[in-house]
Amino acid sequence: MGLTLLLGGARSGKTRHALAAAQARAAETGGRLVMIATAEPLDAEMAARIARHRAERGGGWTTVEAPLGLAGAVRALGPADVAVIDCLTLWLSNLMGADADVDAEVEAFAEAASASPAALFLVSNEVGAGIVPDNALARRFRDAAGLANQRLARAADTVVAVIAGLPLRLKG
Repeated sequence: MGLTLLLGGARSGKTRHALAAAQARAAETGGRLVMIATAEPLDAEMAARIARHRAERGGGWTTVEAPLGLAGAVRALGPADVAVIDCLTLWLSNLMGADADVDAEVEAFAEAASASPAALFLVSNEVGAGIVPDNALARRFRDAAGLANQRLARAADTVVAVIAGLPLRLKG
């Protein structure tokens, strides 16, 4: 049903845009709304943030927790599902923390997303517009995020940059 990648900085409005687009698609198709969440409540601030996001979404959403197994979560979606995956950069951070093979996981996810019969809205941070980080881990993360975004942009039917809450269509 389509693969849309939404890119932007922190608090740019990309998730809000993805949620609205998913709700509009589900209203058209009668599909089930699914939030595939990559965040884990590892501290009180993150737990509060997750709770706030759930409240803002409101009812009608099925939530799937997938801090690591994103390809499997996407493979489990059905053809009538409309899913928002939020967010890919946090997922990459989780993978790096778990010493996973990031390149292999990104490729498996890209293949699963491309083959999915569901409508997918992927949310990812654009992290490469700033200065070169001063440490190896941060540079590795920045590079992994940039390469993952490029891979997913190639696979996506639509790519949207969101800046200051305003969507700018880059592809599709």
